[in-house]
This record gives sequence, structure tokens and C-alpha cells, in this order.
Amino acid sequence: MSDATDTTQMAHAADKAKIWPMYRAVVGLGFLCGFIIVGVYEGTKPIIQRNRIEMREQAIKDVLPGAVTTQAFMLNEQEQFVTVPSAQENGGLLFAGYDESDQLVGLAIEAQGMGYQDVVRLLYGYSFESETILGIRVLESRETPGLGDRIESDPVFLKNFGTLDVRLTSDGSSVANPIEFVKPGEKTDDWQIDGISGATITSRATATLLRESSTSWLPKVNAQKDAFLKGKRSP
Repeated sequence: MSDATDTTQMAHAADKAKIWPMYRAVVGLGFLCGFIIVGVYEGTKPIIQRNRIEMREQAIKDVLPGAVTTQAFMLNEQEQFVTVPSAQENGGLLFAGYDESDQLVGLAIEAQGMGYQDVVRLLYGYSFESETILGIRVLESRETPGLGDRIESDPVFLKNFGTLDVRLTSDGSSVANPIEFVKPGEKTDDWQIDGISGATITSRATATLLRESSTSWLPKVNAQKDAFLKGKRSP
């Protein structure tokens, strides 16, 4: 009986001796993979950030036709618009676009909201002169390919922009006619957005986030328009 017990203990000890090197190898491999993943992430992070900023810069010029240079602004704690470096990804930034003569073309404003599946981030251009939204560009979207992404490819939907009326009331305190979503083919006014058949939820969400963003930002930016004019900015 004692010999059998000794044999069993020796077998268990032998098994442990075999398992321990395997365990060390697995743990070591896990640490190595984790180190590689972190290294790759840290190494590619600046590249990804630079690509995002470059994509945003192009989107700004797309929604502000005629703009050749841009400048980022933010609203500080004193409720004043001040210039900030453009090479950052902070939320709440606005971008002024200027033509070749350094004349203000308009503002590019970021807005985001829930689409059909996830958050949709887009940039829209605003013209002080015509008081309209000039165009939109999607910065980030995880909507179903071929459905939700039609907000940036459907020609009928894109016709909503360029003359989308967001003029303010006479005292400048609010948007006179907040943006309104209507079913496809039912648009009758310039402040309405004609939806997309087959992508109603995403196109409705786009109208909602544009309405919420424009009603929040436009009275503020119009009250401080001089802050965005080159040569007239506050120090």
C-alpha cells in the first residue's frame, strides 16, 4: 500500500514538473503579446491622430467651399471664443475657414448624436452671409454599410444642404425656424430636411443633431462674429 502511495505521489510530482514549464511559457507568451500590442498602439497612435486631423482638415474645406486656410476656436469659461491649436481632437471645437484674401468664408461645426446603431459624428459648414448650412461630412459612423452611410452619398439627401435655412430671429437670440425632418418627398420649406427611404432612422438622427447643434451654437457665434474675423480678434 505504501509503495502504491509513493508511486502515486511520484506521478503527481512528475506531472507538476511537466506542467510548470508549460505554465511559465504560456504566461511569458501572454506578457510578450501584451507588450507587443501596447508597443504597436503607442507607436501608431501619433500616426492615427495625424490622419484624423488631416481628414478633419479636408472635411472643413469640403463643407466650406472656397476656404483655403482654417483656424480652430473654442468657447472659454468667460463665454468668449478664443483661438486654439488646430492639431488637437478636443470636443467642442469650431473651425473658421478663410479664402485666399483672408476673408471669413464661414464656420465648420462638429455635431454628434445616436444613429441607428451607434454614434454619428459629422461636421457641417455654416455661412454667416446666407445664414444657411452649406454641407455636411461624416467624421465617424458605424452605421450599416449601404444604409446608414447614405447620409454622405445619397444625392437627394445631400440636396438638403447648401440652402438649408438656419437664419436667426431679428434679435439674434434663437434660430427662427429650427431644422425639421420630414418624410422623403414631403419637403416644402428651406429649413426642412428630406429623409432617405430605407435609411429613415439615420437621416432623422442627422436632422435632430443638426437642429440641436445649430440652435445651441448659432446664436453664440453670431453674437461674437468679430472674434472669427482676421485682424479683429481679441488678444
